[in-house]
Amino acid sequence: MPTTATLIGSAGVALLLLALLLLAFLLNIARLMPAAGRPYMLANLLGASLACYSSYLIGFMPFVVLEGVWGAVALVALVRTLLPRSEADRGR
Repeated sequence: MPTTATLIGSAGVALLLLALLLLAFLLNIARLMPAAGRPYMLANLLGASLACYSSYLIGFMPFVVLEGVWGAVALVALVRTLLPRSEADRGR
């Protein structure tokens, strides 16, 4: 059984990541932060990672899987923006 401190800490992290993800989403909708940009992908990676960890701390495995996959997808997308583009990709 998680301690009260763990529950409170997890709730705080959940609120923080919700604010981070919602802010990134709102900035994207307002066209101030493109979804293909590194800041948006980084916000998703950080938010999903924090959510995954806080879900793990409280033992809520469905969210661990969901947020883990979300974080992995965000990481792959972020890494792809860091790799040099091939000639074929530049023509797109």
